[in-house]
Amino acid sequence: MNIFLTSSFAEVVDLFVTFTKGECSGKTVTLIPTASLAEEVNSYLIAAKDALVKAGMVIDELEVSTATQDEIVSKLERGDYIYVSGGNTFFLLQELKRSGADTLIAEHVRAGKCYVGESAGSAVLAPSIEYLQRLDDPSAAPNLDLYASLALVDFYPLPHYGNAPFEEAVEQVLIEYCNTLDLRPFSNNQAIAIAGDHIEIQTSDG
Repeated sequence: MNIFLTSSFAEVVDLFVTFTKGECSGKTVTLIPTASLAEEVNSYLIAAKDALVKAGMVIDELEVSTATQDEIVSKLERGDYIYVSGGNTFFLLQELKRSGADTLIAEHVRAGKCYVGESAGSAVLAPSIEYLQRLDDPSAAPNLDLYASLALVDFYPLPHYGNAPFEEAVEQVLIEYCNTLDLRPFSNNQAIAIAGDHIEIQTSDG
């Protein structure tokens, strides 16, 4: 599998370009901004889009909360990369499940398509997102009854480690779940790069 997980994509775009060996340039990325709809601030999404364009990528936006089934299928099919933005992880999972995009994304990623996640978009690949209740408000997803997630990785990404305004919440999650879950904390200037079976936390100098 080809998976690149970030806390803040704009801060590690240099690592992403290296991860793709520069092959991302000229390619189309299916960008799913859905998680950001449940948040008041979305400056990270604007920064991520700018970073993707600077990396030479063409953005094809897919809002799964409003898209038709056909749109979801065709846009995921067309894109060379799948990018899932940050925001509220619970709202994101609710909409991915409701639209069936969760299954389609998992199929594409298992078939080798590169998945890029930012914050919520990274965490949603864990087996479950229950551990994130201190970081995100579950009430943003009133129709989500199960926290079982995409399970494309067997660990639990924990974004924004040591970064404001999440320091305390992340520390609480570490204390609460360190003995039961394989947590992988990573900061805004780090990424979890997965190529095949190789998993590595990388740090950007930028």
